[in-house]
Amino acid sequence: MRSSTARDGRPARPYASRDGRPARPYANRDERTRDARPGATRGERPDQSERYQDRRPSLAPRGARPGASNRTGQARPYPRTPRPLTPEELERKKAESHGRGKGWGGVARKGAASIKSTGQAMEVTPSDGRTPDPLSQWVEEVRPTRSAPAAKVKNKVKYALPGDVAADVRKAFIGSAYMREKMVITLTRAAEAYDRKRYEEALRLGRTVCDAVPGVAPVRELTGLAAYRAERWAMAKIHLRAHFAITGDPEHLALVMDCDRANHRYRAVEKTFEELEASEPTAEVLAEGRIVMASALADQLKYAEAIALLTKAGATKQLRNPSYRHVRLWYTLADVFDRAGDVTSARELFARVVIAEPDAYDAQARLNELGSTAPRKNRKRRTTSVSKKKVD
Repeated sequence: MRSSTARDGRPARPYASRDGRPARPYANRDERTRDARPGATRGERPDQSERYQDRRPSLAPRGARPGASNRTGQARPYPRTPRPLTPEELERKKAESHGRGKGWGGVARKGAASIKSTGQAMEVTPSDGRTPDPLSQWVEEVRPTRSAPAAKVKNKVKYALPGDVAADVRKAFIGSAYMREKMVITLTRAAEAYDRKRYEEALRLGRTVCDAVPGVAPVRELTGLAAYRAERWAMAKIHLRAHFAITGDPEHLALVMDCDRANHRYRAVEKTFEELEASEPTAEVLAEGRIVMASALADQLKYAEAIALLTKAGATKQLRNPSYRHVRLWYTLADVFDRAGDVTSARELFARVVIAEPDAYDAQARLNELGSTAPRKNRKRRTTSVSKKKVD
């Protein structure tokens, strides 16, 4: 290690203190720090904020504005110069001072600078020097009010059951008087729903009354017809059969046959038809039974038997004034001929139906499908010869 020499030529001691004794490096650091901080004791560590504080008075703290004083209270070497005001600011300042002199509020003073009158003075207006006309007096005119005509209220006709039917229900019902009248009202609602073609509702109400009075024939009839219209075949057969068992009237046996036909129970259709023939029905009821039986035979591809049954019933006769059952027989026979492949006979019978009843079923549409239109009725032929006609 090389020792250093002083200026007088004597060797200098490394790390020498002021009194000449050797000292370790930074031995008097605490004394220097203590001397730098007034009031500090030996061994006390200086505060970090004071230790690293920048004590240069010429520098401003970070973030300070130009022209402000530093921590020592000395002014900045570069003070802030005032910015010149714009014309708008001068005018706003002038208006604000004027408003303060007038005693205006803050809102009026702020708005005074924005208000500039560019209109004419009141002394030079066209109406100057002329007295305006006095205002006329307003007179309230009362017009007579017309009362609106009262709306015509249609009185709803109250639906009522036949007296004998209501009496049968009251007689057959076993229970309190309140429930007895309630059954009559329910049956009335069922009959009204059936007349309005609400068959599901009529069936629901009719079954309620049937459970209470199962031996009343009109109740069974109404419920069976509602079930038939709603295509509840099994339920319709039960109620219509019960109606036949109570009254012995074969009026609705054709409908019972149609229910069995819908369920493909052809043997039951034949038994019911035999029962219908044996009960001495009217011509209309017997015709309905034959129509259903012929349709059931056609469903089984027994066209010859179906045609023979309808021919026996008189479906091939040509009548000048046919009744409703004859029109139904003609239509059924034409349908069987069409299904059997005899187009000529089917076309003839469909044309006969269209002549008698133009809107009967779909006779006109089926006649058009077969390639023919409905023939016109026979008219008298002209007897005048062509040579004797007038020529214009």
